[in-house]
Amino acid sequence: MVQFAMLVIVVGALVAIVMIYLRGRNGFQVVNPESGTLYVTGVSPRPDATGAQYVTITGNLTGPSVPGTVVYGRMAWDVNDWPAIGDLIPVVYPSGKPERWQLSHPGARPGLGS
Repeated sequence: MVQFAMLVIVVGALVAIVMIYLRGRNGFQVVNPESGTLYVTGVSPRPDATGAQYVTITGNLTGPSVPGTVVYGRMAWDVNDWPAIGDLIPVVYPSGKPERWQLSHPGARPGLGS
């Protein structure tokens, strides 16, 4: 009986590891997303390095079901298009959960930064 329990635990752990690995590779998709706008109120300093670097953004997210919520996030961003305070960034988020926002089009960031 103990051997069967250990087998179940090991199989469960392996399934959990595979699920975490696959979720990490594919990211997560927002189910029934709402579109909104993030007004940038704070941004980390632009680094001297080139290419994609991490940026921390703070802002006010507004959307159809969200009157205005302060949110923040950290993501990789191209240094040449570094965001600036006052930028309006299109975002998507799950209905009623603005703290789980994502960029609408992560690959396309035209007109951002100054």
